Amino acid sequence: MAIERNYSLDRSGRHPRVRLLLCVALTLGIVLLTFVAARAQQQGKADPAFRKLIDDYCAAWSTGNTDAPAKFYAQDDNVIFYDVTPFSYHGWKEYAPGVHKALLDGAAEIKLTAGDDLRATRRGSVAWTVVPMHFSEKTKDGKVIEADLRYTGIWEKRGSDWLLVHEHVSVPMAGN
Repeated sequence: MAIERNYSLDRSGRHPRVRLLLCVALTLGIVLLTFVAARAQQQGKADPAFRKLIDDYCAAWSTGNTDAPAKFYAQDDNVIFYDVTPFSYHGWKEYAPGVHKALLDGAAEIKLTAGDDLRATRRGSVAWTVVPMHFSEKTKDGKVIEADLRYTGIWEKRGSDWLLVHEHVSVPMAGN
């Protein structure tokens, strides 16, 4: 005795169940893509942990010496930091005395402040931050220097700390 099954086909020649499964899979895919895009956009905005990290970083540099911000930097000899002057530093051992000589020796008071438009993006144990900053210096001879800066920091999670493994600080050219 043969059992007869009714497998009716729709106009496209497919079974209705297959069509339903394809629609469900497509809908789930769209929902998943929307979630991933929203999460990526959220990660690009100010992450509270990095907001605190950047504010503490600025406060450390505002002390006017390189001992305070040293804790934010990887101490490896092979890391490169780009600053306003000179072109680059290779490792913290070169960066600390170089920045001290170029920017801090003549300063009576400095203040570094991060802007509100902080963007932080994490990918596993690596993160990058971009934020406009404002540098203000009162020199020992009474001059006041103000500069708006562009800042990019590449951070690596080492143990429980985020450390800078690369940083780029620049000043926009006049007229922009």
